[in-house]
Amino acid sequence: MKSLKMMLTIVVAMMAAVACGSKMEAQKVLVVYYSQTANTKAVAEEIAIRLGADIEAIVAVNPYDGDYRATIERSGKEREEGILPEIKPMRADIAKYDVIFIGYPVWFGTFAPPVATFLNQTDLSGKKIVPFCTFGSGGLDSSVKNLAEKQPNAEILPGYGVRAARMKAVPQEVDQFLKANGFVKGDFVKLDEFSEPHPVSEAEAAIFDAAVGDYPMIRAKAETVATRTLPNGMEYLFTAANLPPKMPTGMNRPQRPNGGNQAEFSGKDRPQRPAGGRPQMPGRERPKRDRDNSKMPPAGPMKVYVTVLDGEAPVFTQVVR
Repeated sequence: MKSLKMMLTIVVAMMAAVACGSKMEAQKVLVVYYSQTANTKAVAEEIAIRLGADIEAIVAVNPYDGDYRATIERSGKEREEGILPEIKPMRADIAKYDVIFIGYPVWFGTFAPPVATFLNQTDLSGKKIVPFCTFGSGGLDSSVKNLAEKQPNAEILPGYGVRAARMKAVPQEVDQFLKANGFVKGDFVKLDEFSEPHPVSEAEAAIFDAAVGDYPMIRAKAETVATRTLPNGMEYLFTAANLPPKMPTGMNRPQRPNGGNQAEFSGKDRPQRPAGGRPQMPGRERPKRDRDNSKMPPAGPMKVYVTVLDGEAPVFTQVVR
């Protein structure tokens, strides 16, 4: 009888070990996120469910509750002035957790301001940090770099990022990400390395143009490309050069009258040319422009990841500048 009880005890213990082994063993996990449009929230909930982790939102005291333009204008002004928004106190005791997933939308190439406030207020020394983000075109690499600078004593693990236009891919991609990085046990697809880059062919240039053509923030020409096979398609890594922006409709240079001669003015209406400068129209001053280069995209080539799944149109997944 005692031997039977002993065997049952061992079986129960083994079953418990197997169940726990499907998730991170002996590590307490917290998912912390800030979400503006619910996209980052959706990714956070997907991660928390799969890991059985605790989850908590970062909440701004004064919410960014305007439309896209209002949000960008406010956050841009705060950025210029060095202002970080106040956030509500976190309920979770960060000290209890070993692994912390931190999620955010990418604004101006980095994590949204409420996450910056959280990182400034929270010591994550000795913790394992897993970044994840949502974005319009890219920003995973640059935001992870900034996160590491904010928390130099934490261990920053590989992160996950997804375009807002590709949210349908989140369940499958999060599943593969968690398995590939050892957070959950199970089979995953290990992708091959990209091939050596080569100059783009006409057909490959057409794939690039089809992938980025509708996105207003990218105006570039593909120069080289590397490829690799996916289980259900192909992935392309393009290197592209920025092209000059298009002149908005109606902004063409006005034609000079009289076949190209200088416009005619009566004597008193003709603008006078100041010494060493251009003529000023009466009653108008040319405004001074202080260009903030921090808002401009970095110059030089960009890397654009494009996937073409079987039976589907090309779509870009991330831009790295």
